Order: sequence, then structure tokens, then C-alpha cells
Amino acid sequence: MKPKVSIVRCGGYDSGIVDGKVRQAVDLIGGINSFVKPRSKVLVKPNLLMAKGPEFGITTHPDVLRAVIRLLKSINCNIIVGDGPSVWGGYIENVDDVYELTGTARVCKEEDVALVKFEKKRMREKFPLAAILDECDHVVNVPKFKTHEFTLLSAAVKNLFGLVWGTFKTEIHKKYFEKEKFAAILADILQEVKPSLTVVDAVLAMEGDGPGTSGKVRHAGLLLAGADCVAIDSVLALIMGVAPQEVLSTKEAAGRGLGTADIGAISVLGERLQDVSANKFILPSAALTKKVPPWVAFLARKLIRYYPYVVKANCIRCGACVGICPAKVISTKKEGISFDYRGCIACFCCQEVCPASAIKVKKSPLAKIIGL
Repeated sequence: MKPKVSIVRCGGYDSGIVDGKVRQAVDLIGGINSFVKPRSKVLVKPNLLMAKGPEFGITTHPDVLRAVIRLLKSINCNIIVGDGPSVWGGYIENVDDVYELTGTARVCKEEDVALVKFEKKRMREKFPLAAILDECDHVVNVPKFKTHEFTLLSAAVKNLFGLVWGTFKTEIHKKYFEKEKFAAILADILQEVKPSLTVVDAVLAMEGDGPGTSGKVRHAGLLLAGADCVAIDSVLALIMGVAPQEVLSTKEAAGRGLGTADIGAISVLGERLQDVSANKFILPSAALTKKVPPWVAFLARKLIRYYPYVVKANCIRCGACVGICPAKVISTKKEGISFDYRGCIACFCCQEVCPASAIKVKKSPLAKIIGL
């Protein structure tokens, strides 16, 4: 049977409208009872990257989260909400700040559902995941649709990275810094977590140098739903303007049989794909996708490089980039933030966590010459 992905238009975040649109998206693929057992315990996992308000388009909007919670309430589920943001205790933000400023804490309080921190872990083969997964019958994945400097697309599969426990996220970036290896880790996480349902917030999406403050908010006006994370990301890739297999996590997961990337084998319901994918997204600066033939990229691999650099006028010297860097090549000096490019692995974690849009992309000379 073909996996189903629904696409529903949703012009804004009025809670009365969003409730109905989320229900419509889930009903199109079979209804909530097809994916979540009534009276079960459910972890709802939004994308809460950093402590920024919903207007920045970085995090799952609280009213989409509210709509998912209400849908689960309709079948009497025991609901908990949580995420592991890309922030570390003493640097700039903590999880409480993230929950508060994103609107998540308010929604959970108003809806009377538990908001949890991932304080305990259980080790899997390659990484620890939040131990609370073992207490839940289902995971409902509620990602934000964004471009991503390192993975190209951040949505159904990439959102599960937030379930990796604590600062081990940094260790993964350090150990698996090549894009293909990191994509394999994302597939490993998908294989472990297996969300029962995914609802994508694509009302306000992000293009350009996402997924953080360097990206550009884009009004896509859409909600998507499905059970197959790979199929959802494949549809989103086409909406974005790239082939699904060019998203390495999609390619890896599909190759393992964890989902379907062939659009011909996916049943797209609701809006027609061609009607919502007319205008391509601005891709991240570091993305080679659709810019050079694969053989050119292969030959020039050592010479076509991208590095982060600091726009001093924007930098607030918070130290978030220093703390997050897995290669430990960023330091604070008298004149400002400094990079030791000899050890930089171009993972762009620094750009991802920067709260001030101060980290931009520097191109190597060859990348500039050939117009990348």
C-alpha cells in the first residue's frame, strides 16, 4: 500500500482555524485512530531549536502544537510534550527559556498537559536517546519545515535529532561530521524512534541559510501529515524545489527501507503537489544541490569549501557558538569571536545556535569563481 501524505492549505495561525486544518490533514490520511491508540501515552515532539518567538519561523508554532494536543485529547490520550533544544545549560539559554519564549509552556499549561525535560537517557547502539521514549506508546512528531545549512532540509527526519540526549548531540556532530555519515545517523535515529504520526508546521516556513536566525521566513501556508517520515520529507523536498534523493537523510533512510522516497509510490492527498511547488525555495549558501554536476563536485571536493564567519556588527558575544562547536575551534578574543579554520569541520552548528544572526557563510576561492 502506498504511504499517504496530506497537504492542506492554512493561511495563518488563528487557533480556531489551525485546529480544523490539522484535523483535516490527519483525516485525509485515515484519521487519528489509524495511527494512535485511544487512551495511550503519547510523546509530542515539536521543533524547539532555540529561545525565539514563533514569528521568527524557527520553531514549531504553539497553535499547531495546540491543535495536535487537542486531536490527541479527543481520543483520551495521556499526553506529554518535550524536546531537546540545541542549547546548553550555562551559555545563553536553558530549556525553560526555550519552552517559555516559543510559547510551548503557555500552550501546555492552558491545555493541561505535561511539559517534560529529557533528563534521563538510555544508550542505544551509537547514541543515547531520551529515556522517556521507553515510557510512551507513541511518538507524534511535529516538525517545522525549514532549509538547513548542513542537511539541506529540516523536517520529519531531522526533527528527531532533538531526541538525542543532552550534549551528546555535539559528540555526534564531531564524530559524524561528513554529511553522508550524519545522514546515516539521522536514519539510525528514525529507525529507533519510528514516529506513529507526523504533522508538519509549514505555515511559516524557512528558506535560505536555515535552520536558525540566518534563515529567511517564508509564508508557505501549508500543513502536512503522514506516518512515513521519508515520504513526507520527499514531498517537502519537491515543494522546496529539489529532488528527494538530494536530501541525504531521505536517500539513506529510503535505501534502508525505512520509508518511501519515490514520489510515484506516494499517495499525495488534499492539495496537488504541482499547485504548491511552483516557486522554489532559496537554498542554503553551502548547498551544492543543483549547482554543479556530481562529477565536478567530486573532483573539486577538496577545493570547494564553506566556512562560518562572524559579522562583528551583529555579534553580541554571548558565547553560544564557542560552547556548541564540536571541533572546539571557536574562541573569544579581545577583538571578538575567532575561528581556527584548520580544524573547522563546517558543520555550521555555530550558525544554528546563534541568536543574533551573526554567523554567515564564507566560500573558498574556487566556490566563488565557479559561482557557487
